[in-house]
Amino acid sequence: MAQAQPVSGKEAQETIRFAGEIFVPLASGALYWPDAEALLVADLHLEKLSSYARAGQLLPPYDTSMTLRRLERDIGGVGAKRVFALGDSFHRDEGTTTLLAHDRERLGRMVHQLDWVWVAGNHDPTPHALGGTCCMELAVSGCSLRHEPQAGIGGLIAGHLHPAARVAMNGKTSRRPCFVWDEDLMILPAYGSSTGSLNVLSPAFSRLFDHRKIQVMMIGRDRVYQVGRQRLVSG
Repeated sequence: MAQAQPVSGKEAQETIRFAGEIFVPLASGALYWPDAEALLVADLHLEKLSSYARAGQLLPPYDTSMTLRRLERDIGGVGAKRVFALGDSFHRDEGTTTLLAHDRERLGRMVHQLDWVWVAGNHDPTPHALGGTCCMELAVSGCSLRHEPQAGIGGLIAGHLHPAARVAMNGKTSRRPCFVWDEDLMILPAYGSSTGSLNVLSPAFSRLFDHRKIQVMMIGRDRVYQVGRQRLVSG
């Protein structure tokens, strides 16, 4: 069974063993794959607030800068040489053309310094000219990388659903983004700074996972925590 296990070191990290590979979930919502020297991120939704602003909602469009700064720190922190962006990297297709100059420069620098793959999502299905490689899905070392999850495909890593866990402890509840997986499927939390989330006990997840077998890694303030299935609550 896919399972989490501690890693010894100065600061213990949690790891996820999935499809015969070992992954390190980060508190940012990214997933590091050491053997592939790759950082996986899903649902950046860059330019989300700027698209709302153009529609007449007066929201400060700073989410793209926040997301890209965090992504740059993660890449440097783990020493990644590859980035796999698992779809909905932009909130709309036109988001690739509305980046502010400093955001475009930061993103361009990362894309051209690394082996960067953009997997298409339902929000951004069209190939673009920002550099890197655009594709519908990708196979790497026995894992399939795509945007939308699907049951019955072994080794599939996806995004799209923005998973979150609500847990009960000592009479209180807390809800946070999370990584969720079983033997066949892993879904990453949304990485973007202005994204919503969906409880892993919702029907959208029950169609994909056997909840007797799912495992959940919940994002805390500065690390991730595995939580037992018995602590999960709806809502």
